[in-house]
Amino acid sequence: MAGSLNKVILIGNLGKDPEIRSAQDGSKIATLSVATSEQWRDRSSDERKERVEWHRVVVFNTRLTDIIERFFKKGQKVYIEGQLQTRKWTDTQNQEHRVQEVIIRFKGDVVLLDNKGEGGSDYKSNHDSGAGYSSGMSDVPHAVESDDDEIPF
Repeated sequence: MAGSLNKVILIGNLGKDPEIRSAQDGSKIATLSVATSEQWRDRSSDERKERVEWHRVVVFNTRLTDIIERFFKKGQKVYIEGQLQTRKWTDTQNQEHRVQEVIIRFKGDVVLLDNKGEGGSDYKSNHDSGAGYSSGMSDVPHAVESDDDEIPF
């Protein structure tokens, strides 16, 4: 195989406010709970059905985490682009656990797709189409994009 790709793209809603915690080195880590859903109409009963899938997203990029902490709230629609990672650990009862997470470290995107801020006011931007901004415009809550390879941890 010439190469491989580990890329996850999600568009969904935040199930709760982001959880922000500090790492041992003082950097911030954001954990997001993102819900995606699939809807269909049952042919036999003509009833509308829906299946919701929950995704755990962990952001290790401190600059992105600062913006997530300031602007992201429960219920908002977000675009997430990261890598899938499986983590294993053993608890105090010697039980093994596994969790799959979407991880954003150096490369990845976190975009706030809703244009409503706190109090229901609209955020105004130069791009009304919902297009993304580069990470250099950190004060713009519409979108955050990270391709910064200079962030150490």
